Amino acid sequence: MSKKESFWLPYADLMTVLMIVFLFISVGYMAILQKKEKERTNIIDTYIVLKEDLYNDLKHEFKDDFKKWDLELDRDLSIKFTNPEILFQSGKAELTTKFEDILNEFVPNYLNIVLDKKYKGRIAEVRIEGHTDDVKYLYTKDSYIRNVELSQERSRNVLAYIRSLEYYKELSSEEESLLQFLLTANGLSYGRTLDKNKELTFTTKKEIDRVNSRRVEFKIVIASDDILNEVINKK
Repeated sequence: MSKKESFWLPYADLMTVLMIVFLFISVGYMAILQKKEKERTNIIDTYIVLKEDLYNDLKHEFKDDFKKWDLELDRDLSIKFTNPEILFQSGKAELTTKFEDILNEFVPNYLNIVLDKKYKGRIAEVRIEGHTDDVKYLYTKDSYIRNVELSQERSRNVLAYIRSLEYYKELSSEEESLLQFLLTANGLSYGRTLDKNKELTFTTKKEIDRVNSRRVEFKIVIASDDILNEVINKK
């Protein structure tokens, strides 16, 4: 055997070893990818099922009240009180007697769903959102901020009324502590106005419907929302 041939045989063996190593690395990498994809799928499936369960529970609980109270339930788990005439007087933050009567019935049934053991640890927040129309206030430097204050005061008053209910006072200390963690009052001014089809004008670019825009929303935010967004962004 020549010196040239003796050189190429070890080199060929080395290439074979390297190919085997790269093969094992590739197989391992594929296994990791498959595991991550399975984890993503499981998270998304859990998220979808949880959101569907909450939606169905809300829909069933208030099936007889949507028309009576001018309620709307969206797939994003928001319940909208859409008749501004029964919520607050124009430019005022005090709840009307009619709205208080509605909340007397609505709140216990709504919070019973939020507090259901099957949703323990799965709800991140329950937002009480106040929304105004885009009517400008005279003699106000920044009308948007004035409406932030108004909508914030309205949502805060809704939360205060909830806490004043006998139902709330009879909660266990654990339940009260959980609701204090979950419930938030948010004033969104006219940043999220609606058109005549009750869709966000920011998206549709259509004319603002002031009646539809003046509303109060209760919205459940699922704890896995952030996780889901992270999963989607990493794909």
